[in-house]
Amino acid sequence: MRGLLGFLPWIVYAFIATGDEWRWGAIAGLVIAAALVTIDRRSGKAWDEIVIETSAAVFFACLTVFSLVVPDSPLTPYGPALVNVWLAGTAWGSLAIRKPFTLGIARTMAPKEVWETPRFYRVNAVITTVWAAAFTVAAVSLTLVLSVAPHATTLVIAIKALSFALPAVFTAWYPKRVRRSLVNEG
Repeated sequence: MRGLLGFLPWIVYAFIATGDEWRWGAIAGLVIAAALVTIDRRSGKAWDEIVIETSAAVFFACLTVFSLVVPDSPLTPYGPALVNVWLAGTAWGSLAIRKPFTLGIARTMAPKEVWETPRFYRVNAVITTVWAAAFTVAAVSLTLVLSVAPHATTLVIAIKALSFALPAVFTAWYPKRVRRSLVNEG
């Protein structure tokens, strides 16, 4: 579950960035993401282990600048959707270059002898696809909700929570299922 700490900047942003406060949310997300990247790199983590943290640092740096330059942007209410668009792009992009973002994290928890196996890659491609799909569905859902009911806070929170909780549960469950199937085959 250490890999989920990489989502902390996104979660903090989600709590702080409400309406007019998106600037503070962006700044908080940037500070946390930069701290995570710095701490992780100093502790010897490879770049592929901190894809989400690095993506957060880039996103929140851009959003911080944008929110300070254009504080009254018509995009302000769509901050939650923008987060999910970016995360979906990160996840789908990592799949497109055949380096699922979960791969580096999974290597820290798996024996070295399985790292290069097709099954290990496949498990991580499936997990990353689930995250990518969840972020995509959340981006579309949040865009629709925020455009027709901008004050539907409970629904927005539910969508945001589910877009993290469901793939997190899948991430914990799926590798165990694959291991059980291997035992049953052997």
